[in-house]
Amino acid sequence: MKDKSYIWISLVILVFGIWAVPKIIKKFEKADLMVVGTTPKFELVDQNNKTINNDSYKGKVYVVEFFFANCPTICPIMNANMMKLQETFYGKMDFGIASITIDPTRDTVEALKAHADGLGVKNPYWHMMTGDATYIYDLAKKFNLYTGVNPESPGGFEHSGLFALVDKEGNIRCRKDENGNPIVYYDGTSDEGVQWLKEDIKALLDE
Repeated sequence: MKDKSYIWISLVILVFGIWAVPKIIKKFEKADLMVVGTTPKFELVDQNNKTINNDSYKGKVYVVEFFFANCPTICPIMNANMMKLQETFYGKMDFGIASITIDPTRDTVEALKAHADGLGVKNPYWHMMTGDATYIYDLAKKFNLYTGVNPESPGGFEHSGLFALVDKEGNIRCRKDENGNPIVYYDGTSDEGVQWLKEDIKALLDE
């Protein structure tokens, strides 16, 4: 009887190993997302008057956008989609958002705090950041995300509605299109872009 018990225990361990090992290996595999660059160094101040830099997001997956609080066109859509990401990954302390204003004259710490509260920002790692205008525009260039001053544009500024996805090691990551080319950035104004982000954030969180 004792020998039979050992046999059954051995079989259970074997079956568990066959089932579990691939899952454990998968857990430590890199997601099938391309590395398209590293996050440029930055240091800004957020809506809580705290200095935020790359180290503030260390070990976190996060999404980067350039926006401004008084934007009357695409920013409300981008904000709403960021809120969807916050809701989807609510409670995940390894997920964050970096929202950087391109209108620092009006978007003071106090203004960004009011804007964040109005949106319902709850993620402690959703930093709405401001700083020197020249510094911010140079940072946007390093991210290769378009920003510009244009008095003729609604709100006085121009910017893309694209989001950058950053992994836990500070790499900018993205999926490939149907031809195998990197999409590089995600359309923060479309349902498809947000759905891709949700899927790819989850993949990076699982790395």
